[in-house]
Amino acid sequence: MNCIFCSIAQKKSPTEIIYEDDQMIAFRDINPKAPVHILIIPKEHIASLNDLNESNSSLLGKLILQAKNLARQQGIAKSGYKLIFNCGKDAGQLVNHIHLHLLGGGPLGGII
Repeated sequence: MNCIFCSIAQKKSPTEIIYEDDQMIAFRDINPKAPVHILIIPKEHIASLNDLNESNSSLLGKLILQAKNLARQQGIAKSGYKLIFNCGKDAGQLVNHIHLHLLGGGPLGGII
């Protein structure tokens, strides 16, 4: 498997890590769509939302709660932010490893 996000999670590819614990890692998107654009990924390789099962529900909740914490740390919680999962090529999923986008820091009306 040749997954860039797995490589980042295993610290084989350099990136600025904003948050890390035993289940997830967060870092800035290299092609940001907003002033704050952070990706939060599970360390476990899960290709897409379609590959999730009931055993992953706790992990998904933790990803979302960490996104909320990062929004507060980045100073965007009060002004507003978006959380986005893309699923599949037609939805814009470019890396086959689930990842949660945290976007904020300015008006986001043009970003769905």
